[in-house]
Amino acid sequence: MAQQQSAGRPSDAGRTVLAGARIARPSGVTDNGRITVEGTRITAVRSRGRDRGRSPDTAADQDLDEAAATVLDLTGHLIVPGFVDMHVHGGGGGSFSSADPEECLTVIGTHRRHGTTSMVASTVTGDLDDLTRQAAVLAELVQQGDLAGIHFEGPFISPHRCGAHQPELLRDPDPAEVRRLVDAARGTAAMMTVAPELPGGLDSVRLLADAGVIAAIGHTDSTYDATRQAVDVGATVATHLFNAMPALGHRAPGPVAALLEDERVTVELINDGTHLHPAILQMAFREAGAGRVAFITDAMGAAGMNDGMYPLGPMRVEVRDGVARISDGPTAGSIAGSTLTLDRAFKRAVTLDGLTVEQAVQALSATPARLLGIADRTGSLEPGKDADLVVLDAGYDVVGVLRQGAWLLRPPGV
Repeated sequence: MAQQQSAGRPSDAGRTVLAGARIARPSGVTDNGRITVEGTRITAVRSRGRDRGRSPDTAADQDLDEAAATVLDLTGHLIVPGFVDMHVHGGGGGSFSSADPEECLTVIGTHRRHGTTSMVASTVTGDLDDLTRQAAVLAELVQQGDLAGIHFEGPFISPHRCGAHQPELLRDPDPAEVRRLVDAARGTAAMMTVAPELPGGLDSVRLLADAGVIAAIGHTDSTYDATRQAVDVGATVATHLFNAMPALGHRAPGPVAALLEDERVTVELINDGTHLHPAILQMAFREAGAGRVAFITDAMGAAGMNDGMYPLGPMRVEVRDGVARISDGPTAGSIAGSTLTLDRAFKRAVTLDGLTVEQAVQALSATPARLLGIADRTGSLEPGKDADLVVLDAGYDVVGVLRQGAWLLRPPGV
């Protein structure tokens, strides 16, 4: 890929054209695309010479427009929107639960290099004092623009479906305590996972919905009817659907059926090949539709790292062959999040799971951006939005990441 400098006008370092690639746009994937980036924004998206942003009157005007830019030849590549992860605990050996700003930045940097340009920091069950301290640190990172919000996963979840959360630290969702965590986030709380069948569960869901925080149903032993009731009072997300909840049954359909069938609910899926069988993932897409699926990592500190021992909140996790499990205690052997990064989720979706590029882009970018209220600035390749994008090679591996107009990972030769 050669970098081309056009003659005739001085080069404008603030304008770059990414030329020749396939582009995943809201209207579909188009060939021979051209994306113009100025500063931190996308200013034009063209395909085969057609302009979707600026509108030069003639081809000569378009040539003149690009003559003032740095043109990067990305022929043979695919450009997709930057990925948006609304549920991630750690990566690069670090954890968002550490309350250490530098460690949190390590997590962010790790996932950014894998194409995640926007992410929500997820906590792990702890006592309320610890969680409020974590929220104070994470809120600063949200306000700096490094994170898109905070997700409290626990402690208001079922001891019968605790997964990788310490059972002795779990508690019923008292609305006053729910409010305490929301307030500790200082306006940056994006989501909280609640088991709605617990005492105070429905009142807590109402409180979250009224506060503008996503109420997510997860780590739950809820019935079909109780789950429907929780959706009726404001729950809109299923935390990693199928995992840490009763299995779908023909006489007791449980929360899975209620969450899949309701158009008000978006379902999170962990597409790492461990948490879900491909047939289950495809069933979820058929039942919910691509517009109601959000791929997440649920990643812990080992994401982007080698096998070994890692912390997850107050617990120890052993990673073998890329699969993380609690190493000791009453929940030993339980899957403990994932080591997934969203570029791997994308590649798996389009090469193994039978999804189209358009479906994968929606699940990885557009849908989570919409849920988080940031779709006006990211989640799709459109003029006026942040220049958040991922460059993939012919094998769907990441070779370039652009965030707000700055290369975090440069394609070879660029």
